[in-house]
Amino acid sequence: MEILVQKGDILEVATDLLVVGAYESELLHDPFTERLNELLGGKMTKMAKAQEFEAKLGQTLIFAAPDKMDMEYVMVVGLGELKSSVVEAARLASGTAVQMAKKMGLRKIAIEFFGEDHEEFSAKNTAEAMTEALLLADYQFNVYKKRKGVSIKEVIIVAEDGRDARSAEKGIEKGRICVDGTTVARDLVNTPGQDMTPTRLAEAAEEISRISGETVKVEIFDRAQVEKMGMGAYLAVAQGADSELKFIHLTYTPTVDYKKTVAVVGKGVTFDSGGLSLKPGSSMETMKCDMAGAATVLGLFTALGRLQPKVAVHGIIAACENMPSGRAIRPGDIVKSANGKTIEILNTDAEGRLTLADALHYAQKFEPDYLVDLATLTGAIVVGLGEEIAGVFSNDNVLSNKLVKAGEETGEDMCALPLHSAYKKLIQSEVADIQNTSTSRYGGSITAALFLSEFINSSQKWAHIDIAGPAFAERPMNSYTGLGGTGFGVRTLIRWIEEL
Repeated sequence: MEILVQKGDILEVATDLLVVGAYESELLHDPFTERLNELLGGKMTKMAKAQEFEAKLGQTLIFAAPDKMDMEYVMVVGLGELKSSVVEAARLASGTAVQMAKKMGLRKIAIEFFGEDHEEFSAKNTAEAMTEALLLADYQFNVYKKRKGVSIKEVIIVAEDGRDARSAEKGIEKGRICVDGTTVARDLVNTPGQDMTPTRLAEAAEEISRISGETVKVEIFDRAQVEKMGMGAYLAVAQGADSELKFIHLTYTPTVDYKKTVAVVGKGVTFDSGGLSLKPGSSMETMKCDMAGAATVLGLFTALGRLQPKVAVHGIIAACENMPSGRAIRPGDIVKSANGKTIEILNTDAEGRLTLADALHYAQKFEPDYLVDLATLTGAIVVGLGEEIAGVFSNDNVLSNKLVKAGEETGEDMCALPLHSAYKKLIQSEVADIQNTSTSRYGGSITAALFLSEFINSSQKWAHIDIAGPAFAERPMNSYTGLGGTGFGVRTLIRWIEEL
């Protein structure tokens, strides 16, 4: 998709679909919509009343353009209340425009630069958000399809102010980079487990390093090296599978002086059968997505080499499969983690926390100022927050708040939840230092986070993001996030890192 920005009168642009926005309180009173209604011979007013169109966020009103306008169709998209976030409204409206154009078989769109008259308007930020939504809404995973879908060919963002148009160019460039990272994550998650093995994940990391130049380096460790590092918890999960484990360490180093270092750890279980604690068949159907945390890390590094933030970043993935076999770990087994703690295995389907335990311990060797992990860790988080919101657990409220804020700014919703230390008693073992599941059926996302906290040094600022809900969409989440892998977290991490 080619995205252009130009100064001018949007009603005079030649295109297939003209898209303009309207706020709830100004639908029939805004000078622009009044002019559009006049050009349409009053049709807009009549159709709005007939279809009960009130310009609520995401509502659409579509009609054929008159002969005197150089376009086929006109769409008015609701931006919601005037006091709402102009950036998020622009993002959702842009996604809606692409979805509607594709349904109608149209290839070219001219779209209003939403919110130019809004007091909180930022040309760069709004253009970035619109670009993200336009491209993400057009995303298709067609690798395994004989018949490919149709994509939008061209979008022109029309600005009234020439200065806004110049600023928008920078926003479009930034938006493309963020989407490229998100698309990498989506593609990795959508690839089935037969192909997305730990080895393939490692190859993806190597490819990202290659195209990023000198700023991004990668190291891949095999089983023998992992054994030498004493990662008994990670090895225990991997031992049942025929696919070889791969421990991946990416490093982004700025080309200028920097003061901050962060480490981001992503859960990389490329297929989770549950192991000997085997999942029901229906619960396995989407378990190719159990490496979504790793995909987010790789998506982030896809963008870092181009954005060049002044923060050093380590990306760490303990990749493996969790499979049943005669070699597989058993309920009741006890394993020793890299930090020396022993873990009683009560359920082999609580495997992600085992791989993360050793990965988190490894990450702290590099003394990051902040350590963040992302994982499709618990079903409990989906019960509590639903399918669209990630849960954040942290030992540092400032860090947690910054991550949640970055999520708000990028349209990736997260909610801070308590790391309630009193629940640690629920994961204490009688025969080991700790057990991998709780003795209670309640608070599972909290006890999983508490398990991870056992492998965090007391001085380390750390946050765990449970992305089990929004990492994989079994129904469309919004106008720019369809079915399958969402790439959740890539844009949030970019925003958070850039603001450190």
